Amino acid sequence: MKQIIECVPNFSEGRDKDKMEKILDCFRGKNGVKLLDYSNDINHNRMVVTLVGEYNPLKEAVLESVGKAVELIDLNHHEGQHPRMGAVDVIPFIPIKNVSMDECIALSKEVGEEIAKRYDFPVFLYEKSASASHRENLASIRKGEFEGMAEKLQQPEWQPDFGPAKPHATAGVVAVGARMPLVAYNINLNTNRLDIATNIAKKIRHINGGYRFVKAMGVDLSDRGIVQVSINMTDFTRTSLYRVFETVKFEACRWGITIAGSEIVGLVPVAAIVDTAEYYLGLENFSIDQVLEIRNGESDN
Repeated sequence: MKQIIECVPNFSEGRDKDKMEKILDCFRGKNGVKLLDYSNDINHNRMVVTLVGEYNPLKEAVLESVGKAVELIDLNHHEGQHPRMGAVDVIPFIPIKNVSMDECIALSKEVGEEIAKRYDFPVFLYEKSASASHRENLASIRKGEFEGMAEKLQQPEWQPDFGPAKPHATAGVVAVGARMPLVAYNINLNTNRLDIATNIAKKIRHINGGYRFVKAMGVDLSDRGIVQVSINMTDFTRTSLYRVFETVKFEACRWGITIAGSEIVGLVPVAAIVDTAEYYLGLENFSIDQVLEIRNGESDN
């Protein structure tokens, strides 16, 4: 691929394997598109897909997947821990190689407009593509979720950027935009008290006075008998993973509990891992160029 754009669509289905496979088939065997990773969570009832591609092939594959999600997912019967407003909840485009943020913004607008045209599906533009400042934050757009969207879309400030001013009867609303790489990072706590996870999430997230590039919420992992602080790191270069981990660990101590473990959902830039390793190992004068695979990849170009 001469040009590499990453896309990480989130689908509101994490339990039905047959439905998930049918959605994933939209990305398989397509010239100019490569399916890199996907992960599903039965508690969140959500599937996160990571793919890369060139401008036009990626656009068509994503549009096909939206159609399949609209066909298969009915949010009237959807339950899960993760907030959601659409069968395809969010579609971000991220510049990776030989592509600018402006091009990703243009792509997001083309995709958003075509989704509305093909599927009669309301679309909000968010992050770098947002048409107004109050639409930049995905959490603000999603507030009210699927059940509250009919009323929300009647408000003048929440008219969709594309499509009808009413949610799709079964597929709801979708947010499409362009953004920097995001790290989906979850920290599990050795307790079943959701109020503790929610309290800690409020301490670290930006909207409540926490770290600037952190979004977080408490999630009940009922099948494991524990709770989770579910986090989106929107710019790991400015708020590091290790800083968030240590803060959650510190706050958990106040409640007399410990961290059970943490996880990264989907793919993560190697720089985020190297940054964390550098901190915990106390490395001095370390450079990412010292990572063998990085140097080897450079020599192959």
